[in-house]
Amino acid sequence: MHETMVAQSIIEAITAEAQKQQARPIAARISCGQLNPINEEVLNFAFEAIAKGTVCEGTKLTVVEITLKCTCKKCGRTHGFDIYSPACPGCGSTDFDINPDAPLLLEEIEFE
Repeated sequence: MHETMVAQSIIEAITAEAQKQQARPIAARISCGQLNPINEEVLNFAFEAIAKGTVCEGTKLTVVEITLKCTCKKCGRTHGFDIYSPACPGCGSTDFDINPDAPLLLEEIEFE
């Protein structure tokens, strides 16, 4: 299960930072792109299960999805990509380049 490995990596990173800060983590925020194959519900379940008995137990994990961006080839405008309405909001063109998807990142850790 992909989410289990991701959860394990997040817990390892949070644990390392908690040791440096000599503090208990209470919340963490990760971000990922729209095309990232992470199921938030499964990730939270795996995170809670793996965190039991560690310094991360009880830490609230929040996942923020970063909107996929595209750039219109006609007018050069960069905007959020909407699969249901893929036309450029500036000029109406449907000729565009899709920009790279945002990576999975541990953005923030909040400590007590």
